[in-house]
This record gives sequence, structure tokens and C-alpha cells, in this order.
Amino acid sequence: MAGAVGLGDRVFTRPKRASWARRQLTLVKKKPVGAFALFLILALLFIAIFSPLISPFDPNELRPRERLHAPSTTYWLGTDQVGRDVLSRLMWGARISIYVGILAVGIGIGAGSVIGLVSGYFGGKVDLIIQRVVDTMMAFPLLIFALVLVTVLGPGITNMMIAIGVAVAPGDSRVIRSAVLAIKENTYVEAGRAVGITNTRMILKYILPNVMAPIIVLASLLVAAAIITEASLSFLGLGVQPPTPSWGNMLSAEGRRYMELAPWLAIAPGFCIMITVLAYNLFGDTLRDILDPRLRGT
Repeated sequence: MAGAVGLGDRVFTRPKRASWARRQLTLVKKKPVGAFALFLILALLFIAIFSPLISPFDPNELRPRERLHAPSTTYWLGTDQVGRDVLSRLMWGARISIYVGILAVGIGIGAGSVIGLVSGYFGGKVDLIIQRVVDTMMAFPLLIFALVLVTVLGPGITNMMIAIGVAVAPGDSRVIRSAVLAIKENTYVEAGRAVGITNTRMILKYILPNVMAPIIVLASLLVAAAIITEASLSFLGLGVQPPTPSWGNMLSAEGRRYMELAPWLAIAPGFCIMITVLAYNLFGDTLRDILDPRLRGT
């Protein structure tokens, strides 16, 4: 009998494991909000990747005769003050916002993980010195800290990503340090130290895998914060520079200047920022519920 195990005269049948598709469907039913947020994120990624193929017009093509054209069947979201198609610029702007958001968070999570792991694992004077530096950096709000760094480094996409990554790293390190402090008290860590496992091996093989869940959740939540920060810096003229389309500079330039005459210029990029940030926040909350054993079943 397939799937059966004999023990004397008794036969036990192994329970059949649900298929991957069935498990995903069950998860979607349990977490519909998170599934919807994931759908939005994937849709945004699709638009960002394939915007050169699916955008109806060139985002920087000028059509003076079509300036400030209201939304229509030709221009679904209207045109700006120089006749550029707003929908096409939003699609291309998604590439910048998501690209900056993900890479900036990657920089921040990488630096924050190293700081948090070292500080939490070694403790003592090392932890004391690192945490005082982290406290000093966290005394500044995220946007203000990123604004100062961009001002020092200069405007531009690369400098903005570095600034946002450095600005989010202190908060990341504090969360990861807390997880490390709880994990390093486990018996297997003490046993590893007793048999002479090196600190580097202990951190990489035993500590880091056990803090991956909070790192993943933290990363998903920080992408939303990074996108807002990018939009804010671009709005202030310190981020993505025109004519490169970005949701932030679309709000800053034509959106703010022609808000009353052509409200779609401000509403469209503002709505995109809102939806993207909401999707990443909801997805991060769902990941936290799934990966945190204390929240399972709530």
C-alpha cells in the first residue's frame, strides 16, 4: 500500500502533504490583505521592469500643442505643462522609486545587520561604544538625516540611495541587536563556545540564520519608508534630477505649480506613492504575522 507503514499486524497510513498550490491558496484565504498587498507589489514591479515596452509614449517627448491636456482616451492621465504624457512618466517613475527604495534598504539592512550582530554578540565595551554612536545618529529624524547626507554628497540617484541607506541603518541595527541578545542566551550558543567555535563561525552559522525572520520583515517595512524619503528628497530638488521622471519630482515641479489648473498632475504621483507605501506596509505586517511564532494564529 502506497504511503503506508507496517508495524506488526497494524498498518499506519502517512498523512498526505498538501500540494504547494493548495498551501498557497490556504495562506491567501488566511491572509487576504497580505495577498492583495503582494499582488500590488508584483504589479508595480512588472510595470517598473517593463515600462519601456508598455508605456504608451516616450516619457520625455514634448508636445507643446497638447500641454495640460485633461485625461482622455488618448492620454489616460492627461499631460503636463510641456505636453508629456503623465501615465508614461508615472510608469518610468516607478522604476526610479522602487529601484532606489530596494537598493537603499539593501544598503541599510546590510550595514545595520553587521552593526547589530557585532554589538549584540560581543556586548561589553564594544556594545556600549556602538550603541552610543547609534543613539547619536538616531537623534535625527530619518528625513533630516538623509537630507543632511544628500546635501553633503550632492544630488543624484546614487548619492540619494547611499544617504537613505545610511539613515535607516541605525534603526535596523537596534532591532537586530535586540534579536541577537535574545538568541545568544540559548543553550546551543553556550555549547558552541564551549567546544571552541570561532566567533565568526558562530555569528554566521548559528546567530544570523535565527535573526533572518526579523531582518526580512524589517526590510519589507523599510522599503515603504525609503520610497517616501526618496519622494521627499526629489520633491525638495535633492534627489532625482529633471527630466528623469520620478514620483517625487513630478509632485515638486509640475504637480505643485499647476495643482489648481491641472489637479491630475499632483493627484496621480501622490496616489502612486500612497498605494506603493500602503502595499509594502501591509505586506510587512503580514510577513511579521507569518514569521513571528508569537503572532501565529492571531
